Amino acid sequence: MNNTAKPNVFVELLITLLIPSLILMKLSGPEHLGPVYALLLALTLPLGWGARDFLLNRKFNLFAGLGLVSILLTGGIGLLQLDTRWLAVKEAAIPGLIGLAVTISAFTRKPLVRVLLYSPAIMNVERIQENLVQRGNHAEFDARLRAATLMLSGSFFFSAVMNYVLATWIVTSPSGSSAFNEELGRLTLLSYPMIALPSMLLMLAVLFYLARSIRQLAGLQLTEALRQH
Repeated sequence: MNNTAKPNVFVELLITLLIPSLILMKLSGPEHLGPVYALLLALTLPLGWGARDFLLNRKFNLFAGLGLVSILLTGGIGLLQLDTRWLAVKEAAIPGLIGLAVTISAFTRKPLVRVLLYSPAIMNVERIQENLVQRGNHAEFDARLRAATLMLSGSFFFSAVMNYVLATWIVTSPSGSSAFNEELGRLTLLSYPMIALPSMLLMLAVLFYLARSIRQLAGLQLTEALRQH
């Protein structure tokens, strides 16, 4: 029997997004926790949630790890009172570097889409490959996997640009101040609907493109191509 708790999306958003944002926006004033302790408390929640997830699943998730690095860098900028321009650079750098890595992978033997979506854990790769060979479309499908990977990298580059614009627009107060924390809280809240949701739509477009390619080149509907558990 598997006793591992399934992640609850609402609880995860509450702990990693909503509560930290409210702490930064409402408790950073000198009459409450103050900017330093409010920032430390707000960072502790997503860091603790990430540590809990790692202990429960006993495996390292690259994207979750990058998220934790991002949280630590944000904390460092606030606690060391660095120039707020570094926050905008940091917000853009992490998705930008991921996008660059995804772009590079498109020109290797294992494009990232092959690892993330077109993998034996998700797709019936053996059946799809057999149909592609029978139809003589194997090379064309590899080209489409490369194109899908480039589309995926576009979603990360979009996030990088939007992160930089949003951080530059919202966070203007000196780091280490109560106003900085409040602006950081607003940035965290707005980044989800303005950046995360459009990025998710772009990734769904990649999945749709992959499913259409499988249908056109392998003659299989998505329900037929998915691995049956």
